[in-house]
Amino acid sequence: MYTVIKRMEISASHSLKLSYPSKCEKLHGHNWIITVYCRSKELDENGMVVDFTHIKQAVEKQLDHNNLNDILPFNPTAENIACWICNQVPHCFKVEVKESEGNTAIYEKD
Repeated sequence: MYTVIKRMEISASHSLKLSYPSKCEKLHGHNWIITVYCRSKELDENGMVVDFTHIKQAVEKQLDHNNLNDILPFNPTAENIACWICNQVPHCFKVEVKESEGNTAIYEKD
């Protein structure tokens, strides 16, 4: 089994729609640290699980320096963002989204 891991940092803003009062309902930003894990039993014709550049393009090109509420069709919590990223990248099985030093959400496919 082959595994590749791509870690990247993006800057993006969001506001959350919550069922309780919270300061996170106001527009605010993070320097998100995103780690994408991809796995495959076989390598492609280029000898890769997935090109690191393709992972970067799938994440950074779409999310970096954007208001996530404007581009994502769901409440942009770290948990929802992790799941969305996992579904954007081929062979992805796990994504970690860290919105601050103490706050990380992890999504893993079963």
